[in-house]
Amino acid sequence: MAGLKASLQAELLAIAPEQRVRAGQRLMAQGASTDQVLVLRARGSRSPACVKVVGGLDNGAEVLFGIRVSGDLVGELAAIRDTDRSATVIACTDGAVHRLPKERFLGFLHRNPEAWRLLATMLGDRLDWANQRRLDFAGYPVDQRLARVLVQLAERHGYPDEDGVNLGIELTQEELGKLVGAARESAVKAVKQLRAAGLIRTGYRRVVVSDLRGLREFAMVSR
Repeated sequence: MAGLKASLQAELLAIAPEQRVRAGQRLMAQGASTDQVLVLRARGSRSPACVKVVGGLDNGAEVLFGIRVSGDLVGELAAIRDTDRSATVIACTDGAVHRLPKERFLGFLHRNPEAWRLLATMLGDRLDWANQRRLDFAGYPVDQRLARVLVQLAERHGYPDEDGVNLGIELTQEELGKLVGAARESAVKAVKQLRAAGLIRTGYRRVVVSDLRGLREFAMVSR
């Protein structure tokens, strides 16, 4: 809810105290009942909160639905619909959250139409992201799918550093593969291709876009 005016942000965060979370900690479980909504908080300007939203399939496979970062809400849709959790949420990094009791969160929305409008916009953005991934799966090979996701992550969450644009999010190559519907081996190959082309640099759970313009062109992103 980063777009809320300061007074409403303060009101929302005052509902529950900040709590520290650790990388790898499970914050929500798929199929569990809904009793709270999370607000993600950063540890610093270059240490954004980061969680991954994961769905488990009956055959044991996992799907990475998306990444949420500082300022994002998590679990709001289940609270609004009064349904069980549709995904598991796991912290990617150490960070902080506010655990808002469901009824108090809903009360905040009812008191503040501006917050409802912002929430609707956020949900629409997430639907657009999901729809774009479906289109990418149907129309592009793995290397271009990965490039398209990296462009979006860099533009939404990245910050400049000495090597280019740091994604600002710690992800393994396997997790990048899950974001684009690719097996780990295919994701590793695609990362190597982008790195060999001078478009990205990688380290441990680190991706830096060294040529954002070139990556856009490779990904066939129009802007």
